[in-house]
Amino acid sequence: MGLRLNELSPDPRARRRKVRVGRGIGSGIGKTSGRGIKGAGARKSGGTRPGFEGGQMPLKIRLPKFGFYSRKAAVTTEVPLASLLKVPDDEINVLTLKAADIIPGRFENVKIIMSRNVTVDRAITLRGIAVTKSVRKAIEEAGGKVE
Repeated sequence: MGLRLNELSPDPRARRRKVRVGRGIGSGIGKTSGRGIKGAGARKSGGTRPGFEGGQMPLKIRLPKFGFYSRKAAVTTEVPLASLLKVPDDEINVLTLKAADIIPGRFENVKIIMSRNVTVDRAITLRGIAVTKSVRKAIEEAGGKVE
């Protein structure tokens, strides 16, 4: 005799029944329902917050603070070389980039990064702007310079 789909059923011991607490003295978990007597844990919405160590100085406070937020990073941005080439001037600095609407006004420092499939077709001079090695090479090969 083979296996039939209509005869399949889970093993009777496969699922444990839910424990119903507070259902009388005979159930074994009546009255205090496994919560003990008095105290925060015995209350309806009691208990302690996550990380509470019973009054001992918690681990999150015992460990030292680390890391910081760089104020310089908040005023620094990267500009792709393709966007830089849209500026009509041959001499480019941060002010000319702001005038050409390539960077917003809040940025003070700029770094030019390489773009894919972009060649520098004219000699441009960069003043007060950081560049990557590949951008410096591309600009100098076109006869420009980075100051």
